[in-house]
Amino acid sequence: MIEAAWLLFVATSLLVIATPGQDMILVMSRSVALGPAAGVLTAAGVSTGLVGHTILAALGLGAILRASELLFVALKLAGAAYLVWLGIGLLRTRGAELALRGSAARPPGRLFADGALSNLSNPKIAVFYFAFLPQFVPPGAAHPTLSMLALGLVFAGLTFLVKGQVGLFAGLLSGWLRARPRTLVWLHRASGAVLVALGLRLALEPRP
Repeated sequence: MIEAAWLLFVATSLLVIATPGQDMILVMSRSVALGPAAGVLTAAGVSTGLVGHTILAALGLGAILRASELLFVALKLAGAAYLVWLGIGLLRTRGAELALRGSAARPPGRLFADGALSNLSNPKIAVFYFAFLPQFVPPGAAHPTLSMLALGLVFAGLTFLVKGQVGLFAGLLSGWLRARPRTLVWLHRASGAVLVALGLRLALEPRP
């Protein structure tokens, strides 16, 4: 029974992780603009953000966010503003800059932080974790908090495996695209528009 529950958890998690969202768009845009290493670093930041959500879910923050309208709205608006800021940065990119840009244009720590902050600033993930992880904790588990931590860490690891590969393969196109700055400009603008739209949608969505 335990093995079956873990298999179900892994399969369900992979389906959730593979669904395109703000983190996936961010990883792909960083990879295409700056190369595979940038995408993998951003994916590592996203996964680290999920570790933070795991700890918060184990501490019960998901329940607090569900109960507190003010806290949920404040965190939601902060996350939405961050996404819009990232999107506007992509929309304002110029072709001349892209033709000369290399992976050193943005420090590794900044790439990692972008991924982590994009994930941590989304309160829907905290609520999702609080609703999702307990479903796979065995009834009568001796240490349910430790079980939730283990599940959350596995989810974060699976996220890195999926999004890290996305970043790697998207980054392989970066050299070809940087040689074609006009194409890359429009790709940046499309990614920026998507991030702005995701930020606005997050700001307007009601609390689950």
